[in-house]
Amino acid sequence: MNSTPKKAATGTLMGLALGDALGFPTEFNDVPAILATCGPWRTMELPVTRGTAYVTDDTQMTLALARGIRTALDRGPLTPLRLARPVRDEFVDWYHSPENNRAPGNTCLRACMLLDGDRPWQDASQIGSKGCGANMRVAPLGLVPGLSEDQRAGAAQLQAALTHGHPTGLAASDLTARAVWLLAQGVDPAGLVGQLRSYAYENRDTYHERWLGDLWTRSQDPSARHFVRRGWDECLAVLERLDSVQRTADPELDPCTYTGDGWIAEEALATGLLCFLLFPGEPLTVLRRAACTRGDSDSIAALAGAFAGAHLGADAWPAEWTDRIEHRDELLGLGALWDA
Repeated sequence: MNSTPKKAATGTLMGLALGDALGFPTEFNDVPAILATCGPWRTMELPVTRGTAYVTDDTQMTLALARGIRTALDRGPLTPLRLARPVRDEFVDWYHSPENNRAPGNTCLRACMLLDGDRPWQDASQIGSKGCGANMRVAPLGLVPGLSEDQRAGAAQLQAALTHGHPTGLAASDLTARAVWLLAQGVDPAGLVGQLRSYAYENRDTYHERWLGDLWTRSQDPSARHFVRRGWDECLAVLERLDSVQRTADPELDPCTYTGDGWIAEEALATGLLCFLLFPGEPLTVLRRAACTRGDSDSIAALAGAFAGAHLGADAWPAEWTDRIEHRDELLGLGALWDA
């Protein structure tokens, strides 16, 4: 770790929310339409309405997960039973909230509706969905201090599986939390993709049964190992693509051209990482490049902002942006909790 604390947790959560807010108005538009509205992408400004930069369900669900983790840790060491209930409750609260009006994903809505009751969460999980809703919100699990590798991986996959049960959603969430954790620990961005590929290979046969229970039996797979391998292999394929372009990609070209549009989990991870790796020392350029994309711009920019914030810390973000972000106080409070 650095000798001066960089406040990686605060930087990550704030970067995620800022990226989400910047990508909110550009989602569902192609790059020419975004440029016509916003002007040159390198000078995009944070969209502020009545003094506030509003976020989407990406930040709302990140905060729901973070609150659930905080509740679980208040009760003792992180275990599957301790985590599942408070996170489930937070997701159901989000589902019923009048603020849940920011174009949330259908998978999250359907799963949270089914979580509202007493059925096993595995029966609510949408086993066929690998939408990016699972990994857009997982960053807090890369920030909580003192977790073992099993706790971080198992919890990242469990929180994903509450809504998105597809094995690629689980693996991408695990990898996203891993990337945030590595960057917060001070890993050189130049070696990040190699470390993530190694991690994926090492975990290719690991089904976290203690955390996931019998989730895999809802799929068509003949075994738990077959189930989980499917997810890791899809993530490995997109990480290999990212590895081959990260040093040669044209920063003026839409990053979605290289690693996909980000509606699905593995592409959101790879394209968010690419935006960060193009400009590892320029956090606002990271957000602007990620928001000016043809794909799931708010999720791509939220992930890219989380990676930049984990790498550079709280000082990455200018006060004229952070002062206006919706949920600012809660983001800062959770950041301070885990930076301590």
